[in-house]
Amino acid sequence: MKKDIVIAGVGGQGIITIAYVLGTAALKDGLQFKQSEVHGMSQRGGGVESHLRIADGPIHSDVIPEGGADLILAVEPLEALRQLKFLAPDGALLASSSPFVNIPDYPDMEAVRKAVASLPKGHLVEADALAKQAGSPRCANIVMVGAASPLLPLKEASLLSVIEEMFGAKGGKVVEMNRKAFALGRETAQSLRLA
Repeated sequence: MKKDIVIAGVGGQGIITIAYVLGTAALKDGLQFKQSEVHGMSQRGGGVESHLRIADGPIHSDVIPEGGADLILAVEPLEALRQLKFLAPDGALLASSSPFVNIPDYPDMEAVRKAVASLPKGHLVEADALAKQAGSPRCANIVMVGAASPLLPLKEASLLSVIEEMFGAKGGKVVEMNRKAFALGRETAQSLRLA
């Protein structure tokens, strides 16, 4: 078993948090993982990407080759499209529908939506709205983890355990908010028939 995931967004959206949750859950499930990160000008809203490879055997490289990603998971839709060169022919793209307009020539959002919808397995998730429903717009990244969870070789209990451990020091309210964000994302995956 091997799952190659490209995680993308802009600085401040929690891309590294997503990679940490998935990698740590893989360890809990007895799997191996390798991760690499590329940080753009993240303090200015620049692009951030992380390659995460999960397998039940040795992984020899932490970089996913072009055309090799099983999943592109993005917290920003244009950043998802920027990673398309990595998507395998049968891979899935799952992105938040909310743009982070950080450039003057950001494409028309309708064009971005159509580009995602044109992919055989391209899906947009209303992550910002679901995060607000969970209690904070800051947990959109955890919504996306929940939405991607049916596509991952990771146990739901392991993912939730990592989320609880990671946010535990911030108190029960923050933990519960992130648990709810995960659950709302997972429910969305079921409505998109990802589950």
